[in-house]
Amino acid sequence: MKVFLPGATGFIGGSVAAALLRRGDMVTSLVRSEEKASALRDIGINAVVGSLDDAELLARLSRESDAVINSSLSDHRGSVTAITGALSGSNKPFVHSSGITVICDLAWGASSEKVYDEYTPFEPTVGRVARVAIDQLVIDSANDGVRSSVIRPSVVYGNASGLGKVSGVFPPLIDISKRHRAGVYMGAGENVRSHVHIDDIVDLYLLALDGAPPGACYFAENGEHTGRNLATYVSHMLGFRGDVVSLTKDQAIEEFGELGWQATSYSYYGSNGRVRAVRARQELGWKPTRPPLLDAIEQDPFRAQR
Repeated sequence: MKVFLPGATGFIGGSVAAALLRRGDMVTSLVRSEEKASALRDIGINAVVGSLDDAELLARLSRESDAVINSSLSDHRGSVTAITGALSGSNKPFVHSSGITVICDLAWGASSEKVYDEYTPFEPTVGRVARVAIDQLVIDSANDGVRSSVIRPSVVYGNASGLGKVSGVFPPLIDISKRHRAGVYMGAGENVRSHVHIDDIVDLYLLALDGAPPGACYFAENGEHTGRNLATYVSHMLGFRGDVVSLTKDQAIEEFGELGWQATSYSYYGSNGRVRAVRARQELGWKPTRPPLLDAIEQDPFRAQR
């Protein structure tokens, strides 16, 4: 199978690309520099230098492929529109990456009992209205002959098998934690989010690629952690032996802002995002088997992310 996979240098995309190569698929990716293109070519991926804003290039690469997996920017509507337009009427698979931030609240470290599955109605926060609309655009492309599906991963952890070694969840926490020489969390750190191992999420992408019905949407999770748990994970990752520290709302806003992270970053780490992957398990037979996050802390899986 020829798969067009924008984002093959990323944490999830790189691991999915590696899995596709292992099973004998041909992978093409879009990157922004010749340096990244060269790195991909070295591992057997056909790399094209270009931009997500180049609709004609995206459309051509999509039409030339048997399937598309978008693991690049979840909030780039123009690229999604170009891909779905190019695939219209083809019945080709298009797997789009989103995330559980679409259901996250603004709790600033307080806990919540609210849990969502793929069938639970929800109202996104203001910062995620546009993303939900893009997800819906992908889902609705099923009406135009695209075998589309959306995957909404929870917090992804573990060692990646591709070029991208650090989950996109961690860079802001890593930056702030290095300042404090301890893992950081918001407020009481009692907010709860679901998580999933990178190898399990790769399994789900392959299952969706091969068998998701048109217009499907899946959460991905296999356990939960609190904000304080995640701070402990990052602390171990950085070699701080589990030391953690709480940030107030004002401290978080100031420190994330100084380092250039957008406002949604500091609010996200104090949010609740509890999901259940009911449809993924029932419809695709997805069976996550890797160690939960809290077990992984004891097994020191962080060498690739230090």
